[in-house]
Amino acid sequence: MKAVWNGKVIAESDDIVTVEGNAYFPASAVKAEYLADSSHTSVCPWKGTANYHSLSVDGQSNANAVWFYADPKAAAAGIKGRMAFWKGVRVEE
Repeated sequence: MKAVWNGKVIAESDDIVTVEGNAYFPASAVKAEYLADSSHTSVCPWKGTANYHSLSVDGQSNANAVWFYADPKAAAAGIKGRMAFWKGVRVEE
């Protein structure tokens, strides 16, 4: 699968974990040059606190479009070290 935004492949991997309809890519499969730090967080009752990155591609920004759980709760241990996408990022096979 691959994640595409603004005409660029942001991530690509066959090692995908799907949770609640979201494809979680290994962090190593995400192209770091497109990630920008974000201080945004959110909380899921069963996964824990999500941290975010924004995307920056060819001068375009997509705030908080990438999320990950740095220290997920035990029920979500399978997504530790993985990232997911939203806000217009297409995930396709």
